[in-house]
Amino acid sequence: MPSPSRRTVLATGSAVGGALLAGGMPAQARAADHADTSDSDPWRTVLDDADLVWQRMPKTWYEGPYLGNGFLGSGIYAEPGAETKAVRFNVQHSEVQDHRPEFGSLFGLARLPIGWFTLEPVGAITGLDWRLGLRDAELTGTLTTDKGTLTLRALVHNSRSVLAVEVTPSEGERDFRWVFHPADAISPRADFKPLPDGYQGNPPAEVAEHDGVSTAVQPLLSGGQHVTAWRERTRGGTRCLYVHVAHSYPKSTALGRALTTVRGASALPYDRLAGTHRAWWHAYYRKSFLSLPDARIQRFYWIQLYKTASAARRDAPVMATSGPWLESTPWPNTWWNLNVQLEYWLIHGSNHLELDAVTRALSEFRGNLSKEVSDRYRADSLGIPRTTDPHLVNGAAGTLTGYGVGIPGQDPPTPEVGNLTWALHNVWLSYRHTMDESILRDVLFPLLRKAINYYLHFLEPGADGKLHLPATFSPEYGGNSRDCNYDLMLLTWGCRTLLESAELLGIKDALAPRWREVLAQRAPYPTDANGFMIGADIPFAKSHRHYSHLLAVYPLYELTGRTPDELALIEKSLAHWVGFEGALQGYTFTGAASMSALLGKGEDALTYLGQLMTRFIQPNTMYKESGPVIETPLSAAQSLHDMVCQSWGGVVRVFPALPAAWADLTVHDFRTQGAFLLSAVRGGGVTRWVRLVSEAGAPCVVRHGIAGAIDVRDGRGRPLRYRAVSDGTIQVALREDESVLITARGERPDLTIAPVRPNADAPRWGLPA
Repeated sequence: MPSPSRRTVLATGSAVGGALLAGGMPAQARAADHADTSDSDPWRTVLDDADLVWQRMPKTWYEGPYLGNGFLGSGIYAEPGAETKAVRFNVQHSEVQDHRPEFGSLFGLARLPIGWFTLEPVGAITGLDWRLGLRDAELTGTLTTDKGTLTLRALVHNSRSVLAVEVTPSEGERDFRWVFHPADAISPRADFKPLPDGYQGNPPAEVAEHDGVSTAVQPLLSGGQHVTAWRERTRGGTRCLYVHVAHSYPKSTALGRALTTVRGASALPYDRLAGTHRAWWHAYYRKSFLSLPDARIQRFYWIQLYKTASAARRDAPVMATSGPWLESTPWPNTWWNLNVQLEYWLIHGSNHLELDAVTRALSEFRGNLSKEVSDRYRADSLGIPRTTDPHLVNGAAGTLTGYGVGIPGQDPPTPEVGNLTWALHNVWLSYRHTMDESILRDVLFPLLRKAINYYLHFLEPGADGKLHLPATFSPEYGGNSRDCNYDLMLLTWGCRTLLESAELLGIKDALAPRWREVLAQRAPYPTDANGFMIGADIPFAKSHRHYSHLLAVYPLYELTGRTPDELALIEKSLAHWVGFEGALQGYTFTGAASMSALLGKGEDALTYLGQLMTRFIQPNTMYKESGPVIETPLSAAQSLHDMVCQSWGGVVRVFPALPAAWADLTVHDFRTQGAFLLSAVRGGGVTRWVRLVSEAGAPCVVRHGIAGAIDVRDGRGRPLRYRAVSDGTIQVALREDESVLITARGERPDLTIAPVRPNADAPRWGLPA
């Protein structure tokens, strides 16, 4: 896949860091980094306010600080069973996995645990005061014991991929120590499910010393190795631990790379490492800005941006269920029937396409996707199973070891066939938010063509003259159904997108008539008195956390309530879905919030987010079901996006679903479909101004939400011609890099980007006193 355009990767937009006015208009875009040390810097204000704090000892993954760079991750909490004696710094890595496909993605290709360091004070731990500073992506604070104090700073370096922990002990704690504990290199699923026949764990790690650098070399039965290397350096009154993890397969080259990295990093004092690390993070946050008057949710939002960049990078593996912070879990790999999609949605609006591993991985490993469908379909079809490793390999299929794509109308294996098409919707979102034609031409169109082709093999005309699908599986309801809504909805979106893409690319595809036939003749979505069914054979009749039967509503926006009947169907289906308690989980409420936002129901959306926060979100904003998973908090950030801005259907909708309590709100450089950067301010319950910068010269239609007569001006303050599309919606012709400012007639508002005042105080995330 060719590299995306510069605007796709950088996408810095214009930073209106202060009152950049010229006759009431924005001045020429300029960087806001000059404000880094200023008390008036809006980014610093919101980020410092969002820092997590700990004044009580975290005891689990769900409570403690976490550091990462998409590859190396460290979760920090008390050593289990020794809470007053040691603090655990986990060491895990998103590339470290097994390579035995004969045991499937859940065992033979699973992510493997690496180990952990314990920080062991001289005395018994009596207290702590820690802060996870989002702006610097750094943990700082003190650990108090009955012998003294340990003052620490810790980070996972952005580019060197080194965990650095600097500790300054008081006199009574000078003899504290670090101890590394290698983990058993076995699939974490072994704690939850029986081992497949013939499967055994890898041999123990081999601990050794190499000229002042310690190593734990983990040989793999498949060949290859992963290596943890560490070194402690003393400078004055401080001691700094440097840790790196390397993985190699099938060769055993990780040892050499790990030693080289640790030696290079340990030659630098902590402050030297921190300088370049902080610079990356400061620039990262400045790509967008959001402030709203709910202090708890605003802090939560900025923590999700921190979490995402700690867990995802374009060149890192697609996020597994627990990100780089692997723990004991029944889900030790990458899940494609919801998790991946939800994990990456927030990168679009927040203007962080540099984190898009999904587009990169689907393109890079497309050759493996043909191997996931049955032999007879591989020539022209692709699929992705429920679970894969980072290379999109599933291995052996079976309920114990993994889940294959399956064949419509047959079982076993379970005919779960829509996951690739849904994943490609994420790729389509990346295209639409950048208008980078290489994504459309080189990735989306060729892969979607073959994903839809798989469906076309099985569509058959029925007695009603409509095209029907044999029985397929709707995640995660249970049972197979003809005309399954999950698949009919994805098939419809896929055919429509292929036709639109072919037109944009100037391609005359021989399959276009067939795609048109599907759109015209496919069976209607099965419904009953309660709304959308799972499929023609299965009503929605029990509690179900997944909204697989509602994808045409969200996130596909194929059905949006354009007619009274369609609106009634959506409302009825949504109410029926969330009306069954029992199996509902966190992402049920993020999906319900986004669907409510689609309908313009901001109060309902906020209520659903409130239930999520109260019932499911953990102290450090992580999330759990029967094991650690991270997609739900990240998708909650997208639900917030959907309340603030929507851009489906070629229309940018500003503040479409805000609750009354959010009378003041500021958004800056929010990325929308069409490759626009949106800035807007709401004050006193009224939208004060809206600004759009066009990166690609795409058609610009905006529902601005400003009541009454308006002024529409260009980047130099001159009146700009526009066409009223409907009440509150206008169309403006913008070329690439041109901008439009919309205000109430005669208004010259202050264009300062600044945080809004919270409606009330709220506790910080973490474990405050």
